[in-house]
Amino acid sequence: MYICICRGVTDTAIRKAVCDGADRMKDLRACLGVSEQCGLCAAHAKEVLEQELLRKHR
Repeated sequence: MYICICRGVTDTAIRKAVCDGADRMKDLRACLGVSEQCGLCAAHAKEVLEQELLRKHR
């Protein structure tokens, strides 16, 4: 599912970024460009980030 329409970032891309070491929104912004433009995706991106971090640390 697309999370950031402006940058074409999917939930799968966010999950992969977390697996590759991203653990903050700042990291997602740097590697994927999430929430750099309109910012409407920030809440959804953070939700996916937090879900993946929980899954990763189980």
